Amino acid sequence: MLNAPHSDGVDPFAATARGITAPDPARPALRAAGPIVQVDAPAGGRAWIVTDDDLARAVLSDPRIAKDPAFAPPSWDPHTAGLERTAAEQPSLTTLDGPDHASLRRAHAPLLNARRIRAQSDRVHAIARELLTELAADGRPVDLMAGFTTRYPLTVLLDLLGIPLDLVDQATDACRRMFSDDPGEQGRAIAALGELAACGLGDGRQGLAAELRDRLPAQTTQDQLRYHLFGLIFAGQLTTDAALGFLLARALSDDPHPNAVDEEAIDRLVHETLRRHPPAPFTLWRFTTAEIELAGVRLPARAPVLVDIQGINTDPTRPSGPDLTFGAGPHFCIGAQLAQLELRAVATVLRTDFPDARLTVPFTELRQAGIGGLQGSRLTALPVRLRG
Repeated sequence: MLNAPHSDGVDPFAATARGITAPDPARPALRAAGPIVQVDAPAGGRAWIVTDDDLARAVLSDPRIAKDPAFAPPSWDPHTAGLERTAAEQPSLTTLDGPDHASLRRAHAPLLNARRIRAQSDRVHAIARELLTELAADGRPVDLMAGFTTRYPLTVLLDLLGIPLDLVDQATDACRRMFSDDPGEQGRAIAALGELAACGLGDGRQGLAAELRDRLPAQTTQDQLRYHLFGLIFAGQLTTDAALGFLLARALSDDPHPNAVDEEAIDRLVHETLRRHPPAPFTLWRFTTAEIELAGVRLPARAPVLVDIQGINTDPTRPSGPDLTFGAGPHFCIGAQLAQLELRAVATVLRTDFPDARLTVPFTELRQAGIGGLQGSRLTALPVRLRG
């Protein structure tokens, strides 16, 4: 067995800033190094990144590679590594594996399956229309990255969960505080979103929050229920926010806009945006539960492993077929249908209600930036005039 090549001179976790059309230089360098590459982890020590599509799908279904942070290297600081609490401390969709994960997933998945999400299409379109109309009211240019891309998915989520929409500003603030360097601030943001989610559980409230409560195992505690709802809100917002900026920029760079809504063109725009700018450029950390071999490479027990979703999606040599935008295997994103609907809805509303909407700067002048770690890039600004 061999050791994986090391990505000398490439830091895939570094903060970045570049133009909207500029590629991420780390991706080709990682691919060139091999199907599994050794890197320096932000929390210290070694980590391994999978850059090959077939190997990635195998890893994402391998029961020897767990998501439970209990298997993280003992030297890792959880905040520096961006880890949740262990599955024993805080069971969740993103920390449990095996039968426990499958059981929890069975409670969540029916709430967000294709049929349920299709039934929400008119409401999601209406929310996109209401928010954009409000921004367009005074006719001045607006920055959609500041005033729309976070509020829109949060409004959709709170509406679905049965949480009063006058709490959207609080939810927006808490989601932004999740990226604070202060671990105490992040903890307070999680608590704030959990408290906010509880507003969907009151007497007479109807929505997915109450439905999830009734579907979860009887032994689920109130704290666990609130954490599950926090996960739906934060992950649901994150799944749409960054990709939304890139989609809007592409949609608004067309000149002239087509007068008719071309559903196939919108579907292609959504798919291509998500392929190039997936909600998570890397998977969350996974850890080997014992010494294993991957592609001829020996990994020790408790080895941190990532899949480079964005790098694999954009590999020019990759055969056509399903991409890894929403993952693969048992942890495939349960919010995939909702994220795609939100993107289709806003692209459709732009075509139908704001045919004269335009960027106020050239498309090539837009810039993207990433805070580093496992987070992807988002546009720094998206100045738009919605009315002609």
